[in-house]
Amino acid sequence: MPHFDTADLHPVTPEKLKELSSYGLLGAIGISLTRFDDARLYGEVEVGDKHQAPNGYLHAGVVVSLADTLCGIGCQLLLPDGATGFTTVELKTNFLSTAIAGTIYGVAHMVHGGRTTQVWDCQVTSGLTGKTMAEFRCTQLVVYPKHK
Repeated sequence: MPHFDTADLHPVTPEKLKELSSYGLLGAIGISLTRFDDARLYGEVEVGDKHQAPNGYLHAGVVVSLADTLCGIGCQLLLPDGATGFTTVELKTNFLSTAIAGTIYGVAHMVHGGRTTQVWDCQVTSGLTGKTMAEFRCTQLVVYPKHK
């Protein structure tokens, strides 16, 4: 599968977000990127049988994948001038509730946007109950071209 360059997203349009939503892990899990505005990236997953853990509840990895995807793409969209990418150096998730059906929603925003690191938060909520399901935070190391 070819590399998806998020530089192709500028300007960020609903059509471009939909195209990216079908790429790789996003497509496999069913992560839909819905909008990017005010430096926030929004997404969702319609929960189905394929998302369940053996205990019958939503697999925690689905929640983390949604949050990590939103934060990572948000980071890529807001990289400082001269940066070529990023890599995750830390992530943490506090789980507060779960879901067995319906849609889960994530909203990611940058907490810190430095030259060498970015810190992002994402809140994941249940569409059925409106409850916060998880609070996610990650730190991204900003990558620059190597000088020879």
